[in-house]
Amino acid sequence: MKRKKYLKTKNLIVVFLFITLTVLFIPFRKSLVFYERNTGQIAAYLPVAEGDTFQIIFTHSIHLTDVIEKYRILPDDTIEEYEFVFEEFGIGMPSNAETGQTFEYKDGKYHIKDVGNVYPSMMIRNGKTVSNHRLVWGENEEHIVKFNDYLEPGGIYKVQVDHLSLWQSVKGVEIRD
Repeated sequence: MKRKKYLKTKNLIVVFLFITLTVLFIPFRKSLVFYERNTGQIAAYLPVAEGDTFQIIFTHSIHLTDVIEKYRILPDDTIEEYEFVFEEFGIGMPSNAETGQTFEYKDGKYHIKDVGNVYPSMMIRNGKTVSNHRLVWGENEEHIVKFNDYLEPGGIYKVQVDHLSLWQSVKGVEIRD
């Protein structure tokens, strides 16, 4: 009788441990993840879904105006750049649209649409000299945070869409506005 009770308790413990480990380590949360370049450690992450859009806004270090890069999450977890917005031509700025893209001037800004660049991951450097990078997201672009609130000024980060486990989520910093 004691042996049966012992085996039943042992089996319950094994099942409980299996379920706990599964919940902790099976990736389930799709996120835009900022990995520290040299360590691969999660610096920060933003939960996302297929079709979600986000923007990275930075202040150009020479002409000190905002540059906006607009992205969307594709079904295969890649990132598509679909629009580029800037106020002044200069170093590092495009001078016209490429084949298949549209170029327009609207409300004092130049818009290059239908950019169509698709990335499995991107390398991003958080500004150091002019450190005013921002991340914008939401249906109506209502959420905005400064990179410096989550990332080291001057740091380089690999950005990609990944599925995080509960354990990884706890180890990283969730981006919130």
